[in-house]
Amino acid sequence: MKKTLFTLAMACSFLLSVAQDKPQKGPQFENPNSDSRGYLVKVGDTAPSDFQLVLHDGTKTSLAELKGKIVILQFTASWCVVCRKEMPELEKEVWQAYKDKGVVLIGVDRDEPLDVVQKFHKDMNISYPLALDPGAGIFQRFADKKAGVTRNVVIDRDGKIQYLTRLYNQEEFEGMVKVIEQLSITKS
Repeated sequence: MKKTLFTLAMACSFLLSVAQDKPQKGPQFENPNSDSRGYLVKVGDTAPSDFQLVLHDGTKTSLAELKGKIVILQFTASWCVVCRKEMPELEKEVWQAYKDKGVVLIGVDRDEPLDVVQKFHKDMNISYPLALDPGAGIFQRFADKKAGVTRNVVIDRDGKIQYLTRLYNQEEFEGMVKVIEQLSITKS
């Protein structure tokens, strides 16, 4: 009887320890206001604009200065394989197609120094600018600190968020391009 109770107790202890070690479903973010993809903003929100973008060539801009244009912020990093896959598509399907139609595309490089960002820009053979985001302060206005890149935020001429992407999904990317196309022919 003692042996049976001991075996039962050990089995219960094992099951409890396994249940406690079971990983929680979905990503775990620091900010409780994050959605399932880590975003702190949603479509329809006014985009945060209380920051300055310092570009890889040393020039500066801000969303306030870009008001009246359609702005796409692509959050990226040189180490991000998915970002590297997406960037040539952004160059071709967004930047080259819409840069003369009131569209501004800026890659916002998370947590990397200027020399790394400049090399990344050159290595990727893109013509749209990259901005520096040391400490991920800009990123954290849009998404949780623990959320990853690549992600795109499409902002209309009035500063409202119109589309959000996460990772590089072809269907989602095509949806983003359609939104950009529609915004580019609609004057506010």
